[in-house]
Parts: sequence; structure tokens; C-alpha cells
Amino acid sequence: MKKNIAIIMGGYSSEYQISLKSGNVVYDTLDTSKYVPYRIHIFKEKWVYVDAENQEFPIDKNDFSVIIDNSKITFDCVFNAIHGSPGEDGYIQAYLKLLNIPHTSCDMYQASITFNKRDCLSILKPYGIKMAESFYVNKGDAIDEAAIINKVGLPCFVKANKAGSSFGVTKAYKKTDLQTAIDIAFKEDDEIIIESYLEGTEVSVGVINFKGEITVLPITEIVSENDFFDYEAKYLGKSKEITPARLTQEQEAKVTTVAKQLYSALKIKGFSRSEYIFKDGEPHLLEVNTIPGLTRESILPQQAAAAGIALSDLFDNAIEQALK
Repeated sequence: MKKNIAIIMGGYSSEYQISLKSGNVVYDTLDTSKYVPYRIHIFKEKWVYVDAENQEFPIDKNDFSVIIDNSKITFDCVFNAIHGSPGEDGYIQAYLKLLNIPHTSCDMYQASITFNKRDCLSILKPYGIKMAESFYVNKGDAIDEAAIINKVGLPCFVKANKAGSSFGVTKAYKKTDLQTAIDIAFKEDDEIIIESYLEGTEVSVGVINFKGEITVLPITEIVSENDFFDYEAKYLGKSKEITPARLTQEQEAKVTTVAKQLYSALKIKGFSRSEYIFKDGEPHLLEVNTIPGLTRESILPQQAAAAGIALSDLFDNAIEQALK
């Protein structure tokens, strides 16, 4: 009997349009001989099932069901394609856990931790994982520009602590750039992280649980045409993404070990994609994503293709692992 799969997409953050693209790729790709896919749009103002004619049917949040043609539809599994809140920060995971509905993403705690850059880096430091120098600021704090520069130097990156797709990220070159960069970051979050600039080769490493085994996918090297891997570089073609990355065997071994260690240490499930910059031959962690982009142009699907894993198999595996 075919299983009903709710593909949740959209979300409450600036990343909602990217999430809709990811979710629709999953919807178009799932094996319909095994699954009945349902597009579920989740926004602050509405949770709705959207049919092929773009008609909307409200989701009953009490049990995550929907009434279609006077029949109540429930779901065997949720495929989580929401980037940002509430799909990547633990809220959806907690809700689905309470309802005992399997889902393709990591658990609530892991989602919450990895979505919070500051907390994630703090937890991983004792494991010896290298990272940039950082300085934390909350909304309402006095801004001590001299202390920031003394800690992280210039240029530096000012980032929203809980945001993705490079929303709220600015590279500050001089002291007078800091306040503007901080203001931009605070538009996305009330916590920010300011990090030292790391110059070197940037790579993205996908890790998945494939058929019950933690698998590191072929590594992607990121060469941005812009000043850094910003929104334009990620989504508007302003970068080259080279898979497999042009790394030495030693570099590849080092970053593969760190990415696998990170996945296991944080007890992540489903997809993960972590970003690194090589400095002095050592990979330095930038961030961890547990709901990476899933469009055909996105990095993780590119890596899966390089590993000989078709999109349909990638998505099928995610559902099968969740159902187990």
C-alpha cells in the first residue's frame, strides 16, 4: 500500500522561497509507485495542503491531517524541506514528535543546536574542531567596536546567529562598516555572531545516513564571483561549485574526518551539509545545515549525483530511514 508523504515547505523566515523550490523538487521527484506526495505549505498565517490545481485545504494542527473530498487524510511520514524557522530550528521536529509522526530531518535538540551558530560552535569546540575567532552581540547590547576588532580583527564577518542562505551576513572591512553590518544582521535575528575572516579554499561537505550507514558525499569546492559565498553566489549563479573539490588527499581526508565526526557527535539524522575554509592546511568550520537546499542545482544533490545517487533514490532513502 502506498504511503502518504507530507512534503512541508515554506516557513516563517526569509528563506521561504528557496524552501518552496526545494519542496517542489521533492514533490516532482518522489517515486509515485511507492508514495502519494502532498505539498504542505507552512506559513505563519496558514498551514495548507496545495493540490495540483493550486487549491488550498487547511491543515488541522491538532493531528496534522487534512480533509479532501470529505475524507480525512493522515500522513505516514513528513519530508521536511523547510529552510529556517520552523523547520530547521526544532519547532516542527518537536510538534511531529508529540504527534508521533516520522520525519526526514534530525531530532528537535539537534535542529535547535545546529540552527544556533553560537551554540553549535560552543558544543563542538571541545572536540577539537577548528573554527574562526568569534564575538557575540545581542540586540540592546552596547557596541564596543574596539573590543570587537581586538578579538576578531579586520576584515570580519557579521552574521545573524539564527538565519540561513547568507541572509543578514556582511563582510566588514573597516571600523566604520561595523555598525551598518550589525544593523543588517539584527533585521534577521536578535543575536549576532562576528567572526574573523578566514582566507583559503572553501568547501561544502554533505553527510547522510544512506541505507543505514553514515556516508560522506563527494566534497564541493566553492569559488564565489562575489566577495564571499552570499545569496547571489548561492542562488543567482555568481559562483562556481566544483564537485569533487580540488583538494589534496590529505585535505580531503581531514575534512571528511571532521564532517563525519561532527555528524556523529551531534547525533544528527537525515541530511547535513557543513561548510569549511582551509586555513594553514586545516579545515575550519563555518556552520552546519540540517535542511540543505534540495533543488537540482543545490550542492547536496550535486554531491549525491557525483556519488552515483539519483535524486529519487536520495529522497526515497530519507523516507525509508525515517520510517525505520
